[in-house]
Amino acid sequence: METTANINEQLAGEAFSNQSGVFDALYSGNTIINYKRERVRRHALQYLKPGSSILELNSGTGEDALFFAQKDFKVHATDISNGMQAELIDKAARNNMQHLISTEICSYTQLHQLKNKGPYDLIFSNFAGLNCTDELDKVLNSFSALLNSGGIVTLVVLSKFCLWEIMMLFKGKFKTAFRRFFSSKGRAAHVEGVHFKCWYYNPSFIKKHLKIYFDVLSVEGLCAIVPPSYIEGFAEKHPAVYKFLTRAEDKLKTTWPWRNIGDYYIISLKKKI
Repeated sequence: METTANINEQLAGEAFSNQSGVFDALYSGNTIINYKRERVRRHALQYLKPGSSILELNSGTGEDALFFAQKDFKVHATDISNGMQAELIDKAARNNMQHLISTEICSYTQLHQLKNKGPYDLIFSNFAGLNCTDELDKVLNSFSALLNSGGIVTLVVLSKFCLWEIMMLFKGKFKTAFRRFFSSKGRAAHVEGVHFKCWYYNPSFIKKHLKIYFDVLSVEGLCAIVPPSYIEGFAEKHPAVYKFLTRAEDKLKTTWPWRNIGDYYIISLKKKI
């Protein structure tokens, strides 16, 4: 019998399958998205040793899988979206990276069904794919068994508090300003005409559910000072201001309160030896 959570995941998978063919074209030219990718990758690389193996969750069209493979890491890229996996497979073939990138259709809430169980040196999830479930505790509880001793978890998650959204109060956009606060039952999202729900999680939620087997390495705010990427054209319209904001965020990203009030946060934890 299908649960509400399963149905929501299927809807999210359908939505991103519908968008898979145009996903890269839509977002690859966005300056702030590219800034976010560079930040996330720089964060992850500091914990990776040469030849490390990576389990990627919600791998999308494979932009990150390809990046890591080009640095000689082995990546097992998983997703629930058939369309995204097809794009990833094609991208790996075009770049001759099939020997370093493997793929599998698997929900991150069903990792016990994963055929390639590793163990891995890094579990990696970028750009809020994990926000598409209200069973994040279930996902987190499956990580330890899939990692080598001393393995790393790096997740990029939408938080419950975003400074830039709170500032929408000054424009009278009360619904946008407070949408993350009242999301315990999920907030409506839609992509390519398909509606599904997403949830928001603070770093404390992840720390709580992983504290028995993991130690926290770092938490960084992402788009806490730099505006979110959905504020279109900001970097191009205000280049000097944008440059100043990126420098400020890079300096303050791990400090309070900035690490907790971004559009996203990046959190890394290490499995206890």
